[in-house]
Amino acid sequence: MDYESMLKRARERMPESVFEKERFEIPKVRGHLEGNKTIITNFQQVAGTLRRPLDHLLKYVLKELAAPGEIMRSGLLVLGAKIPAGRINEKIRQYALEFVLCADCGKPDTEIVREGDFNFLKCSACGAKHPVKSKL
Repeated sequence: MDYESMLKRARERMPESVFEKERFEIPKVRGHLEGNKTIITNFQQVAGTLRRPLDHLLKYVLKELAAPGEIMRSGLLVLGAKIPAGRINEKIRQYALEFVLCADCGKPDTEIVREGDFNFLKCSACGAKHPVKSKL
């Protein structure tokens, strides 16, 4: 039996989940408008799912939305402007592409590591290492 046929046979016997890249789903924010403010109720869970510090995600989202905001003691994110959930979700998706998902394999198994004066996104799934802009 030649190499190509053995490789084909091995691939046929592997479970489908091995070939699925999209095992990770970027969570959607839940919230409501209250007067001229936007209240997001699951921001902590979103940061937890992305496995990034809450303050890092918060700083990015506030900067990208150009809106004031803060995390309340109850865990709610209060934005000082009326912002549609779709726009917030888009910024979180951009954050995930820049600071969470590996550029090589697309998996979320990454961490931000600092080496000298630079930050890198290091993937534990494929071993890739890419520079990222400062941690904000």
